[in-house]
Amino acid sequence: MPEFIKIAGRSISRGERVKVDLEIPSLFDSAQMSIPLEVLRGNKDGPVLFISAAIHGDEVNGVEAIHQILRSSLLKNLQGTLIAAPIVNIYGFNNKSRYLPDRRDLNRCFPGSTKGSLGARLAEIIMREIITNCTHVIDLHTAAIHRTNLPQIRASFEGERAQETQELAESFGAPVMVKSNLRDGSFREAVRSQGIPMLLFEGGEALRFEPRIIRTINKGVFNVMRKIGMLKGKGKTPLKGLYAQKTAWVRASKSGVFKMDKKLGDVIKKGDVIARITDPLGTMVEPVISPYDGVVIGMNLVPLVMAGEALSNIGLFDDIEIIEEVLEHHEI
Repeated sequence: MPEFIKIAGRSISRGERVKVDLEIPSLFDSAQMSIPLEVLRGNKDGPVLFISAAIHGDEVNGVEAIHQILRSSLLKNLQGTLIAAPIVNIYGFNNKSRYLPDRRDLNRCFPGSTKGSLGARLAEIIMREIITNCTHVIDLHTAAIHRTNLPQIRASFEGERAQETQELAESFGAPVMVKSNLRDGSFREAVRSQGIPMLLFEGGEALRFEPRIIRTINKGVFNVMRKIGMLKGKGKTPLKGLYAQKTAWVRASKSGVFKMDKKLGDVIKKGDVIARITDPLGTMVEPVISPYDGVVIGMNLVPLVMAGEALSNIGLFDDIEIIEEVLEHHEI
């Protein structure tokens, strides 16, 4: 670990705890904007972990989770450096919106460019000012608006440092781990291209503080910090999670009003009825049948659907028989 870490022109030495405003493009009225960061440096060498939330501005469970992490007494014995950004997409956050002011998705703008769109410029600043200092990254998300997700870790377990990434995913202790392919322009793709292990957490719904989800995040982050040597002690042994080989959405066969028969974390078998769609009078009922064996890891929360609209996201597993036994030990 270097003697100094430099962010936004500020040199931060070992043993310091500072707040940094990372300047980003201003608003239409020239009001200055910045990403608020807190940097905590231990007195001893160690990893540099970046935890981020609200890359999608309306996904706020991670915001409160980072607030609680920063107030934890566990950080008194920190070894290495923690860089925390509770609100990355400050534009979207202030508008209760997933997107940037130009309607772009920041999580499709990486690694960015100094001469590109607003999102590209913001992504370039994040990569240059923060990620160049880091050894590990945890990025916190929820489902998109009007959906909810079972707590899960998404990561790519291939290529450079794949084994370490897998060990970190398991140490987090989420009920489900999804082997997720990288997407062009995503933050995760850009970080991995730098050879940095990264976990993406998904859990809960947008525009909500959900204590259950926030507790899962906090436990997971501290588990990872212990795993990489930033905190002493082993803590509680993380609960065993399950690897989903892939995920698949079950979609509405017709438009109408639907009611879910299943909930997050339910184990389903091929042929099970997972929802029912009715007409406006409630007389015509069409069951939605699962074509898969798996676990409900995501759900649409709006009971009004058009034909083809996603209803339920199913995690697909190699060993369906042990799923119920594993999930019953998790708070889901």
